[in-house]
Amino acid sequence: MNLRTFLTIAAVVAFAYALGLILMPSFLNSTYGFGTSESELLLARFFGVELLVLGVITWLARDLTGAGVRPVITGSVIGNAVGTIVALMGALNGVMNSVGWSAVAIYLLLMLGFAYFQFMAPAR
Repeated sequence: MNLRTFLTIAAVVAFAYALGLILMPSFLNSTYGFGTSESELLLARFFGVELLVLGVITWLARDLTGAGVRPVITGSVIGNAVGTIVALMGALNGVMNSVGWSAVAIYLLLMLGFAYFQFMAPAR
């Protein structure tokens, strides 16, 4: 898989969750075992907005190469590594229900993909 394809996949995942959290926060919160109070729904929407920002940045980075795309890759490795840890803590501590393991998997797979392009992919 090339970097452009991977960035496209990462952007689509971010857009899908962003739209869900912004438009249907109650559904997604309850799916993951979170509460649905007004403050929890507002926080979910804020998270959705940040995922929208991340999706746009990742989408626009698809056509960058070399040093131009490196900050996006580096930031994504770090962000998804921290996301993996936080999601794992939530899943292991019972804060999320069993669907929460999907968050662990998504963060982990994205982190591994970005790490590949950061450290192992041949330079172009």
